[in-house]
Amino acid sequence: MADTVQYRLERMSDELDDLERRGLFTSTELAEVMAQAIRYHPKVPGLWMYAAAWEFDQNLNVAAARALMQSGLRSCPESEDMWIEYLRMELTYLNKLKARKAALGEDVKTLQKSNDDSGHWKDENKDLFMSLDEQSVEESGLQGVDLEQKEDLFWQQGLLIIRTIYHGAMEALPSSLTLRKKILEILNSVELTHSEELRLEVMDDLKKDFSHDEDYWDWFARLQLSDPTNSSLNKKDALLNKLNKSIQVYDEAVRKLPTSKMYSLYAKFWLGVIFSDREDSMSLFQDAEFDASEFTSSMLKVYENAESCGCLTEELACQYVSLFLRLERFEEAKNLAEKLCSGPLAEAANLWNLRASIEINRLGTAIDSAYLSEENLSSLFDLFNVVLLKLSITKAEVLWHTAMKLFSHDKIYFGKLVKCATLSLSSAGGSDFGASVSSAIVGWVLQKDGIKQARKMYKRFLALACPSLKFFQFCIELEANLASMGNHDAIVAARKLFDSAINQYPQERELWRKYYNMELKVGTSETSNAIYWRARKVLNDCTALAIPRS
Repeated sequence: MADTVQYRLERMSDELDDLERRGLFTSTELAEVMAQAIRYHPKVPGLWMYAAAWEFDQNLNVAAARALMQSGLRSCPESEDMWIEYLRMELTYLNKLKARKAALGEDVKTLQKSNDDSGHWKDENKDLFMSLDEQSVEESGLQGVDLEQKEDLFWQQGLLIIRTIYHGAMEALPSSLTLRKKILEILNSVELTHSEELRLEVMDDLKKDFSHDEDYWDWFARLQLSDPTNSSLNKKDALLNKLNKSIQVYDEAVRKLPTSKMYSLYAKFWLGVIFSDREDSMSLFQDAEFDASEFTSSMLKVYENAESCGCLTEELACQYVSLFLRLERFEEAKNLAEKLCSGPLAEAANLWNLRASIEINRLGTAIDSAYLSEENLSSLFDLFNVVLLKLSITKAEVLWHTAMKLFSHDKIYFGKLVKCATLSLSSAGGSDFGASVSSAIVGWVLQKDGIKQARKMYKRFLALACPSLKFFQFCIELEANLASMGNHDAIVAARKLFDSAINQYPQERELWRKYYNMELKVGTSETSNAIYWRARKVLNDCTALAIPRS
């Protein structure tokens, strides 16, 4: 619904702009149309923003634009976009006044120039001029005040408006870190007298309100990299200075907020600094003459601290081990992976995958038992046997496929692996992950030993408790493909598989359709009709299958 309203709003704004350009709408008529739209959809922020932008840009009526934004914020106080646009509007207004003053060559802070030549320039630059709300200034008691004092008071009033917007936004959306950051970005992008005080206030409020939020610390640390460079330093020293400031913030963050997420953000920052081949790498550092080895000890310290305080997650642990691998410190990577897999992360499947790959690469260059000695095969099987029995098939699916590739060429070890799989599958309870493993084993056996051995293998797995529908479908497809080529044994086997699967899953309509279609292709009219009437009876639906062949 919201998307539909937004789409209509965009269409309406385009059409109104077009009609106004063609002179088919007067300003009064356009204002009436917008007022009616707002009356019917007061909770759509885009309508208020469009109406305010029209008053601001086309009518040059700041007072009307401001009133619309304020009314809109009363109706939609939780719209971040409205708060941001309101702030942009007020800053644009003040900046246009500053631009006009500079362009007119005013040496003092005045709002107008007595030079007669200013009139021609004003006509050529109408977009910089708008209502100055002179009446409100007069009502404020500023009549008779000299021009310089008048503009000082005006800028102060402008800053007060901006501060009011900021506090209103904080009150409406106190937990929005995104809104605060956007407001700060806007303030940093403009030059406004005395606005530095407001920027400092925003920064202080951010730290006070979000010091419990890891994303705040990550943002604040990265913000240090955008600090102005000390002109007295060369490029490398200037970047090192910024980097040290960021590190100080991260160090403070993990002291005050020692969580897995905080350490993860800290580590991610370092990865972006050191490695140029990552998507999140920081070009700021890649363009400088940095040697990654200068920072590896600092990065390793982050992982060490995360481990010591119990914040090392599976993802961080894998990064930790992978860092040693990238540094070509293979023995340290192997020892670390072994230590972590024996500790609190003993059931971290991705970590075990990494450990297994390290062991395989250490012993040979290919996942192929033909290239490994008996001693190495035995060592690797002991490793896989431990983890495959420790982890559920759901978690260890990738490890199972790696093990099958590794031991497929050795009959003894493959047989041991099948026994291990039978134990794991018996507790998998018909999960699709178990079906993936059992199907792969049957596929390997079919490839090596032929269909007869493959049938023995799938019957062995189907005899386990609750065989999954996915595994039934794999076995049926295997036999159905052979049956379509006229293999009589495959037709018999496929029928038995269909009957067994239907006993387990009687309400699976697709299973019935496939059974019926197979009989239409390789059976007789009697067999296909029999499946048709069985399906109607079980499913209690006369439209479940197509009309049987006569």
